[in-house]
Amino acid sequence: MIELKLARTDDGRPEIFRSVQGEGPMSGRARTFVRFSGCNLHCVWCDTAYTWNWRGGAFAHVRDRPGAPHTFDPAAEMAKLSVAETAALVRACGAEALVITGGEPLLQSEGVAALIDALGAPHVEIETNGTIAPSPALVARVALFVVSPKLPHAGNGALAIRPEALAAFATLENAVFKIVVRESSDLQTVAALAQNYAIAPDRIWIMPEGVDAETLAARGAALIDAVIAAGWNYTGRLHIALFGARRGV
Repeated sequence: MIELKLARTDDGRPEIFRSVQGEGPMSGRARTFVRFSGCNLHCVWCDTAYTWNWRGGAFAHVRDRPGAPHTFDPAAEMAKLSVAETAALVRACGAEALVITGGEPLLQSEGVAALIDALGAPHVEIETNGTIAPSPALVARVALFVVSPKLPHAGNGALAIRPEALAAFATLENAVFKIVVRESSDLQTVAALAQNYAIAPDRIWIMPEGVDAETLAARGAALIDAVIAAGWNYTGRLHIALFGARRGV
């Protein structure tokens, strides 16, 4: 039996919830979200570090404090559910349009495909860091892959870009690229990625890094002229504006 590893909300429930998509090409559209636990990267500014930054690890995070690293107990933060149990919770929220996110959900590709099948293959979008190539089973089942390759400021080093995986996504008509940017100089890296992997400008969304409205607005204002000039798309973080940086929203 396939066991899914899911994140938890602050009150301990599996992080399965109804909201609006806050980022990328589907921003503002009603969706049900399932957040998977576990990630193969360790972004220093990650706002879902409770899905991967376990106690005893050595990964740095911007929210680390002397004597209080920004780490979590996997026993408290990870829910292990069967595919059937997960599907029932998704149906209770409304399963007609689903976003599977993380963490990195493609670490559990077999389970993701099984969940989609258990739900009767609704409209499914997957958010991924682009380091794991999608399986044929997922390509056949997923309406949209939102791929977020991480730039050097995320602190992952050579782990961030896996050329074969990124090239696989670049060939898919149902994949777009949502790239987190901190400052204008990062856009040069975006341009290089786009050229190296033949990604057309209209498939790229630039999103400022930040977890509060003020930071997002300031960084967005500094980026927007260059984004428009390059022919890329821009996305804010609508859920931050509506709900703040909380789980399950």
